[in-house]
Amino acid sequence: MVNKDLFFALKMFEKDKGIPMEHMLEHIKKAIIIACKNSYGGNENVVFNINPDKNTFDVKLIKTVSEEVRNPNFEISVEDASKIDKKKNYSINDEIQIPLDTKHLGRIAVSAARNVIRQGIRDGEKDQTLIEFQSKLGEIVSALVEKVDIRTGVATIKIGKSEAMLPKSEQIGCNNLKEGDHVKVYIADVKDNEKGPRAIISRTRPEFVKRLFEQEVPEIYEGVVEIKSISREAGSRTKMAVSSNNSNVDPIGACIGSKGMRVNSIVSELGGEKIDIVEYSDNLKKFISAALSPADVCNVDIKDIESRSCEVTVPDHQLSLAIGNKGQNARLAARLTGWKIDIRPESGFFGEDIDEEFTEEE
Repeated sequence: MVNKDLFFALKMFEKDKGIPMEHMLEHIKKAIIIACKNSYGGNENVVFNINPDKNTFDVKLIKTVSEEVRNPNFEISVEDASKIDKKKNYSINDEIQIPLDTKHLGRIAVSAARNVIRQGIRDGEKDQTLIEFQSKLGEIVSALVEKVDIRTGVATIKIGKSEAMLPKSEQIGCNNLKEGDHVKVYIADVKDNEKGPRAIISRTRPEFVKRLFEQEVPEIYEGVVEIKSISREAGSRTKMAVSSNNSNVDPIGACIGSKGMRVNSIVSELGGEKIDIVEYSDNLKKFISAALSPADVCNVDIKDIESRSCEVTVPDHQLSLAIGNKGQNARLAARLTGWKIDIRPESGFFGEDIDEEFTEEE
């Protein structure tokens, strides 16, 4: 039976919803089988002949040729079978495929079939959402802010044809998202449960900054410059350690760009967040000193390798700079290096400053 309308609708559905025609045809077949079972006393022995290229969709119900028909839902007489297919001589116990017009199925059967098709649509949409999110896992995507909950600050984000929620805790503090804004988000994880697939998205994680630099700096994308570690307090400050695999390429200069264009583009995306870029070194003392920039370091004394703790001496007038506002500079340096850092003034006299050790957990 030619059914152009059915295949046209399925093609449009595939285009609009992204659900493959094959998926929907499988659910339509399931729906018809259920409808036949309800309409023909439990007979679900159905065969299909489907050819999308020729727009043909044939359904046939199988019955057994019987001498005495006791159950017309499963059996058919030799005489009636011959009327259906005049070219064949049927014998007892032969099977016959009876063309079925689905329009003649009962109301209850059709209702059950509709439910199966609706479930197929939901499953198809769920599968497409999961595929879309998983294909972008660990990447930055451009998204549209559809709405923002005034009470909680949670933003509903449109990613392609799918939706995700961006909690206030994953938003950069200085950014006030508004409906219609176009933003970049990092897909940190994808979870699938009974409510459907859900993307865990963020703008606060260090990986977000890493991916921004990969997009903005060709040398990083090509592997010439490598990001070794990142520590971040979103909306305020980020420290990033980089190294170069080519002696002719300055890793810090590559990240900053001509007249600061590359790093400024990222700072703008992060709402003015400060970014310190330091050069990574296998020389631990040199790396720890660089991590505490912009402060100068007089000496780094490794106290305990096993507990990864060290004592750093800085000029007296740079103690506050090394520690930073509310300890931020030292705290980020500790996270960047993975070492506990005890900062002390060169004179050994702290005055009103507090003798404090900073760790990566702080």
